[in-house]
Amino acid sequence: MQNHFKHHYTREEARALLPKVKEWLEELTETKKQIDTNDRRLSKALGLGDDLGGSMVNKYVRLLLHCRDILQRFAEREIQIKDLERGLIDFPAFVGGKEVFLCWEKGEDDIEFWHDLDTGFGGRERL
Repeated sequence: MQNHFKHHYTREEARALLPKVKEWLEELTETKKQIDTNDRRLSKALGLGDDLGGSMVNKYVRLLLHCRDILQRFAEREIQIKDLERGLIDFPAFVGGKEVFLCWEKGEDDIEFWHDLDTGFGGRERL
């Protein structure tokens, strides 16, 4: 049987990354808020026929690039963001010899759950 991921985390490895993951999620959430704000401003300016000129567009592009950079941090480690608003994160792992996700949600103190690759949050089981 072929694995879906190159890297698989032990519970300890995923735990060790949690402080960084929390930091990246916070950064990503804040960047998304700024993108949404700038998107509304750009849409309004377009609707009014205003010149979108330099600074507004440059800021928007910088925010999009920053967002991409944060997402790349997750992608390089094969850590999946399942729901940004909830802070739902999955780490590829093996439990009982089976490829699964270790599952963590913002606000939880530890990684205490796992689920099959195809069941998602609803199929969470305690480790």
